Amino acid sequence: MQTLAAAFWPGRLPIHRATDRRVHLPDGDILAVHDDCPLDWQPGGRVVVLGHGLNGCHRSPVIARLADKLSQRGVRVFRFDMRGCGAGAGLARRPYHAGRSDDLSEVIHAILGWCGSGPNDPPGLRIGPPPSIVLIGVSLSGNILLKYLGENPDRVPSAVVRAIAVNPPIDLARSVAALRGPLNRWYDRHFATSLCKHVADHVRRMPDAPVPAIPMSPRRMAEFDDWYTAPMSGYATGADYYQQCSAAQFIPRIEVPTVVLTSSDDPMVPVGIFEAEQSSWPTAVRLAIIQGGGHLGYIAKPGIDPDVHWLDWRMMELAMAG
Repeated sequence: MQTLAAAFWPGRLPIHRATDRRVHLPDGDILAVHDDCPLDWQPGGRVVVLGHGLNGCHRSPVIARLADKLSQRGVRVFRFDMRGCGAGAGLARRPYHAGRSDDLSEVIHAILGWCGSGPNDPPGLRIGPPPSIVLIGVSLSGNILLKYLGENPDRVPSAVVRAIAVNPPIDLARSVAALRGPLNRWYDRHFATSLCKHVADHVRRMPDAPVPAIPMSPRRMAEFDDWYTAPMSGYATGADYYQQCSAAQFIPRIEVPTVVLTSSDDPMVPVGIFEAEQSSWPTAVRLAIIQGGGHLGYIAKPGIDPDVHWLDWRMMELAMAG
């Protein structure tokens, strides 16, 4: 109920007022990034980078609401659309997936430049001090975020001071397997159908985009990843993609203070994944398991916060702390 309520009754979303920017990737694809910069923001101030989940974009409810709440409090927010999503439709030939940590790295370096402290700028040309960057990823982008932080800690700029991953599928194989359960088959079919439509729309916009040689209409996420995600992204099989891109193997090397927030009843990312892996996590990574909340739900009773979106307020508190 929490999961469905968050997806289908998000409330009125704020008006989109962000400045649209572009990040050119080394392979020729382009990402769309949306810059919500308060009038009183100054170089060296707090910056939050928000990443969306599967089938989402910069207008996903939790992302749009949080960006608005943070902007109202003087925080500069960058929301990035993963390849081919949202405003990035028609800008990337290759698909997005749970392992695109290099894309996040390119976004962060672009943000440092836009904030007047590019890592490759001569010191005399910098406009001001580097910002304090907080990274937030929900669901699929939460896995990307954790993979980015742990696979090569030395490449993470010192400007990144904190990270928050919400309901991240850190074991992709187990998360996809969970969709086969009796209560989750609807989710499995829904995601597979939506992603097939996304691929069809993508090919119409970019006829030269790579597509599988054999047409197929997958009915499950595992079938979709075997048919499309893995071969179009350079992986041998869906299982190979899951193994290489699951963030669980990278978390032990994370050095940036990080909060992993999940719920005890997430229907898509079983809480047992985190309980099994937590013993290997470094002190920099803290796990918070909420008793209820579903997958990106966390809708509370009125009166606890200014509105019922409990998750928004907790992420905002964590992003603005320190």
